[in-house]
Amino acid sequence: MNRRVVVTGMGVITPVGNDVRTYWNSLLDGVCGIDFVKAFPTDDLPVKIAGEVKDFNPADYGIEPGFARKQDKFTVYAVAAAWQAVQQSGISSAEDGNIDPFRLGVYVGSGIGGFTTMVRETEKILTEGPKWVSPLFIPTMIANIAAGNIAIRNNACGPCLPVVTACATSTHAIGEAFRAIKYGHADAIITGGSEASVIPIAIAGFANAKALSRAEDPKYASLPFNRNRGGFVMAEGAGMLVLEEYGHAKARGAEILAEVCGYGNTCDAHHVTAPRPDGKTQAAAIRCALEEAEYTSDDVLYINAHGTGTALNDTSETMAFKLALGDDAAKAHISSTKGSTGHMLGAAGAVEAIASVLALMNGTVPPTANLDEVDPECDLDYTPLKPVKARLTIAISDSLGFGGHNGCVAFRKYNDE
Repeated sequence: MNRRVVVTGMGVITPVGNDVRTYWNSLLDGVCGIDFVKAFPTDDLPVKIAGEVKDFNPADYGIEPGFARKQDKFTVYAVAAAWQAVQQSGISSAEDGNIDPFRLGVYVGSGIGGFTTMVRETEKILTEGPKWVSPLFIPTMIANIAAGNIAIRNNACGPCLPVVTACATSTHAIGEAFRAIKYGHADAIITGGSEASVIPIAIAGFANAKALSRAEDPKYASLPFNRNRGGFVMAEGAGMLVLEEYGHAKARGAEILAEVCGYGNTCDAHHVTAPRPDGKTQAAAIRCALEEAEYTSDDVLYINAHGTGTALNDTSETMAFKLALGDDAAKAHISSTKGSTGHMLGAAGAVEAIASVLALMNGTVPPTANLDEVDPECDLDYTPLKPVKARLTIAISDSLGFGGHNGCVAFRKYNDE
């Protein structure tokens, strides 16, 4: 079996918007969602900025107050983004729905899972004793529980596969969902990732590992491919897509947003946190996705780069693009939307895949915010500051995670001819 796979729904919760339209407009306008942390005191922390979700009301996404109160934020964000994607798609496994429940799956991951829950319950056992630990601790903290809750709420009885590959999590989730549908294991899958790790211990851990920007101006802190970059900025949120077999989508009259056409997955096998500096293994993942997508030099390519704004990532990723594309690297349209959103960790890949689909749909390359001084070692077209119109035919989104995990997904512009 080698079936076509399309996107029929998308949803986001991000620091620059809690719906797809607001998110996209914010990217085009170069809006920065990074600010001083509001959720807790930062007096003792070495980093005081992050990309927090703002003005989020769970009830807007069909989430009951009791559910929102009992669940970790990463699950609530995931359910909210999935609700948006399912609403747009129109997919339903209800008794009078349009898909067999056993053909509807959920591939949703998180890099860390219920970090807030873990810290809260750990404090309880240390200060009050074991009897005060919540009976809901385990099923609220575990990283697969967002996928489980999405499956429950959508009666999705088909394959359910949470992925945990750090910052490559949701790119891998999308890629594995693509393969599952392509090879006949499901007809539709809700896929993506969620993260809610803007908490003191996470900031302290990443900061002490020398990974975070220590910029004092939050609006000039996330600096992908900028010679002034000094680390990434933590962010939170979720991104979800509904992937569906082409014939199934057409038969029920669904709007098709783009076609999923390629996926690559490799490992650096080099270092637990640093990317492989020569870019070879990252390039291999990109090349796999492009080859499966049948990319040619006649295509007009957009790349949503991982582009974290760390010294090592941005130079090695530039090398990877050159290795994967050869002479075509110079003409590719590339940007990192992390200049606007910050780094959403396990949710980043899905949110950036959605930006890639939107770029194809609108014929517009979103800019790299804050790219006012390009690093000479990052000498490709990284779309500084302003969006660019282009007749895009194909888009890829690549992600790199701690542990050396590399993922890349490819999309083609959908043309119903």
